[in-house]
Amino acid sequence: MNKHHESTGPADEQQITLRGPAELADALPYLMGFYPNDSVVMVALHGGRGRFGGRLRLGIPQSPQEWPSTAEQLAECLVKGSERRGERPDAIVIFLCQDPADGETPGQVMERLRPLAQGLRTACGALDVPVLEALCISDGRYWSYCCPDPRCCPAEGNSLSLPGTSVMAAAATYAGIQVRGSLRDMEARLMPLKTPSVVDQPQALDAAGAALVPRILDEEGRKEVARETLALARALMKRLREAPTTAPSAADIQDDSLISHDEAAAVILGLQDRETRDKAAEWMEGPEAESALRLWRALSRRCVGPYGEHAAAPLTLTGWVSWSTGDEPGARVALGLALQADPEYTFAQLLHQACNQGLDPETLRRCLRGERSNRTGRSTHRTERSAARRAVRPPAVRRKRAQPGSVRPGTTVARRRARGESRADGRGGTRSGRQP
Repeated sequence: MNKHHESTGPADEQQITLRGPAELADALPYLMGFYPNDSVVMVALHGGRGRFGGRLRLGIPQSPQEWPSTAEQLAECLVKGSERRGERPDAIVIFLCQDPADGETPGQVMERLRPLAQGLRTACGALDVPVLEALCISDGRYWSYCCPDPRCCPAEGNSLSLPGTSVMAAAATYAGIQVRGSLRDMEARLMPLKTPSVVDQPQALDAAGAALVPRILDEEGRKEVARETLALARALMKRLREAPTTAPSAADIQDDSLISHDEAAAVILGLQDRETRDKAAEWMEGPEAESALRLWRALSRRCVGPYGEHAAAPLTLTGWVSWSTGDEPGARVALGLALQADPEYTFAQLLHQACNQGLDPETLRRCLRGERSNRTGRSTHRTERSAARRAVRPPAVRRKRAQPGSVRPGTTVARRRARGESRADGRGGTRSGRQP
């Protein structure tokens, strides 16, 4: 059996030693802050005692044809990212987490994912970083892809410890660390709503796009739309903050009921502008952060139908505020969904990478504080406060069909034009105004 000795913190903090695949498997939810579903998780190890370092998670690609390239990209991302922090990994631990499909056994899941595990081990080895352990976790059981000894790693796998009974669970309880639940549960709070109450949301987004996109293409109109968007967002944050408290299980439902279709559409479309989104990112700490987080979550849930790609902006803001306020697991989940909505969304890419590498968000907070203080202070605030009073009840937008040959607001082309991008620089060069 392979022995592993890994500490969970720096030398001046309490050290937890994990020995063998069983304790590694039990530690995974505490490393991530949730139970991963359908995920590849890679964790860097540093030093002779195997201190945990950077980690990353990705949904397991459905097509095995994608596994070789995915393995190479994940290995390079983890190793190169650690090197940029000045600390190349000495080893890597891999977890493949997936529950059985209908008619499938956990053992069959393990065998089906074996080529992916081998590809990851090969990709890490090509970068001269060994894989110390590779585990498959499925339906409460685990297998080691690295241990050939059937006495400790039998073909039928081993059962995970009962929740809360492992060494890591005891240490996490002592440290006040909580596991949120499954990744699926956390993602559900940010996914598009499927209730009958949002049946008119796509129509509201169509109408808002038809009204706002032509204004955004005009320089003065763009500034006015930005002011209106931020003012309306502030008004909605105030509304959420002043709403009566409710049970946590009903909080999202209450937030959804407090925001109309037209209000959600106006802010979602307004946030597609990079500068507007960056100003909204300044609501990242203090009393603003909680209500901003609730608003960004609610808006993410309103990006329904053909507007799924528009969720990248509110999801990225959700991830940023979560990370800024110390919720790294929530940040990783939100930023991962943002990149699913728009894989080229650079702001989400940068935040996701920084969060996975364990960087301190204070550097970005200082930058945003500086941007906020450098703007024309008092007059700008007076203008926004005045606009906020007008924006609490935004003017109704007449909903109409798009004319032949026009750009539909829900399309990628419309979003890029609204950002001021050029077709010649579709990969996001700074000259085109692509979202960073």
